[in-house]
Amino acid sequence: MNPLDPKEFRKQGHMIIDFLADYYQNISNYPVLSQVEPNYLKKLLPSCAPSNPESIETILEDYQKHIIPGITHWQSPNYFAYFPSSGSTAGFLGEMLSTGLNVVGFNWISSPAATELENVVIDWLGEILNLPKSFLFKGNGGGVLLGTTCEGILGTLVVARDKILSKIGSENIGKLVVYGSDQTHCAVQKAAHIIGINPKNFRVIKTSKLNSFTLSPELLLSTIENDLKNGLVPCYLCVTVGTTSTTAIDPVGLLCKVAKNYGIWVHVDAAYAGSACICPEFRYLIDGVEDADSFSLNAHKWFLTNLDCCCLWLKDPNSLIKCLSTTNSEYLENSASDSKQVVDYKDWQVTLSRRFRALKVWIVLRSYGVDNLRNFLRSHIEMAKTFEGLVKMDKRFEIFVPRTLSVICFRILPYSKKVANGKVLNGGVKLISNGEGIVANGKVQNGGVKLISNGEDFVANGKVQNGGVKLISSEDVVANEINRKLLDSINGSGDVYMTHAMVEGIFVIRCAIGATLTEEMHVVKAWKVVQEYADLILKDRKG
Repeated sequence: MNPLDPKEFRKQGHMIIDFLADYYQNISNYPVLSQVEPNYLKKLLPSCAPSNPESIETILEDYQKHIIPGITHWQSPNYFAYFPSSGSTAGFLGEMLSTGLNVVGFNWISSPAATELENVVIDWLGEILNLPKSFLFKGNGGGVLLGTTCEGILGTLVVARDKILSKIGSENIGKLVVYGSDQTHCAVQKAAHIIGINPKNFRVIKTSKLNSFTLSPELLLSTIENDLKNGLVPCYLCVTVGTTSTTAIDPVGLLCKVAKNYGIWVHVDAAYAGSACICPEFRYLIDGVEDADSFSLNAHKWFLTNLDCCCLWLKDPNSLIKCLSTTNSEYLENSASDSKQVVDYKDWQVTLSRRFRALKVWIVLRSYGVDNLRNFLRSHIEMAKTFEGLVKMDKRFEIFVPRTLSVICFRILPYSKKVANGKVLNGGVKLISNGEGIVANGKVQNGGVKLISNGEDFVANGKVQNGGVKLISSEDVVANEINRKLLDSINGSGDVYMTHAMVEGIFVIRCAIGATLTEEMHVVKAWKVVQEYADLILKDRKG
C-alpha cells in the first residue's frame, strides 16, 4: 500500500475533478432540499468497515447512489435558505492546494508562509472594507482567519471576561453581564455559557418591528443602568450587522457610544452583511466600527471563499494573545517565537492546530479582483430587488420588513388585515399563553398570560405593565399556519429551498439570494413556485 503515490494521486484526482465538474453542471437537476428520511444511510451501508481495499470507481458509484440523495445542495442556483455558502473555482482550488500541502500552521516556524500570507490577506481585506487602521497589522491591530464566527465570539468573550476579572477578582465572575438583542445569534449565548457567565446574566434585549428589529441604544442603556443598580458588572456587547432572521442592521456607532461609557467590550458581528461593505455604497452599514473592539465577517458566506473562513480583526490583539497563549510548552519553543518578531496564530484561537485558510482567500482575491467581487455582490442585491418587486405585485403577499441587502422576508396574508396603529380591530384577539391563562372575547382570563411585546412592554403577575402591548390576532395565528404549510410545500417540491423566521410571533418566509450560480431566471422561477403553491393552498382553504 502506498497512500500517497503521485501517479495514483494524479489519476484519482482527475476523476474527482471530473465528477465535481459534472455535479456543478447538472446541479439544477437535483432536488435542492434532500428528500431522505432520518436514518436512511444506516440501512444502505455495511454494518462494519471493509477489511480489504475498494476501488475509487466503486466508492464514487456508492457516493452517487447513497450520499448525493442525502445532500441538501447549498451550491444550487435554486438555494435560497439560511445564508449563502458561496463557493467558487478559486475558492475550491485554494482549498485543494491547502489540503494538498496539509500543513499545521500553529506557529510561524511550522510554516512561515502560512502565517505571513494570513498577515497579508487579513490586512488586504481590512483595507478593502475601509476598516480603521487601528484594526490592521500596519496600525498595531491585527486579524486572524478562524473557522466560524462562533470561534471569534468565544475568543473575544474570553478577553472581555479576563479584562474585567483582572480588576474585580475572578471570584466575581458571577456578576458579569453579556448583552445582545433577541435577534443576536445564538452563538453568543452559547459562548457565554462556555466561559462561565451565569445564564441569568445574559441579557436578551427586545426588538420590535417599529425599529426594524434593531437593538435600541436607549433600551441598552436602561438595561445596563438597571444591572449596575443591582450590583452587576457589564462586560460584553454583541452588535449585529445583518441579523439571521431579518438582516436587521444594529446602529453600530450609537451602541458603541453607550457601551464605551461603561467599559464594555464591543464586538461587531457582520458574518453575512460584512462582505457587502466592500462596496462603497454599503460601507455605511458599519459606520461607527472605529469605536468597537473587534469585528468579524464570514468570507465563506458571501465572498466566494469555500467553507470555512471567518475573518476576525482586533484593535488590541495582545489582549487575545494574553488570554489564549500556550505557556510552559517546551515542545513549542523556538528562536523565532522567542524573538517576538513573528505571529504565532496558536495564541489567537482556542485550538492549537489550524488550517492554511489564507491560501484560498489569497487566490480568490487575485483570481477575481476587488471590482468583480463588488459586482458579484451587487448582482445578488439587484436580484433581491427583482424578487421583492414580484412579491409586492401580488396583493396576497406582504414584505414583512424592509429589505436591506439580498434577503427578503415575506408572507402570504389569507385575509384582509385588521390591525392598525398597534390595535387589533374587530375583536377576536388570541394571546399566546404560558399554560395558565386563556383569552375569551378579547379579555384575559385566569391571569398569567404571556403577551408578545413590542420590545418595551411586558407582563408580570397576570397584569400588563407599561401599556402598548402588541397582540397577535386570530387572523395572524391562521396566517402563521398557512405560511408554514406554504413553506413546507415549496421545499417539498425540491424545486427551491427557503427557510423561515419567527419575529414578534409572526412566521415569515426568508428568501436569501447569494448562491454563486444563481441568476435572475432562478429568482423569477422561485417566485413562480411560491405562487403555484400559494394558489393550491388558498384554493383548498376556500374549498
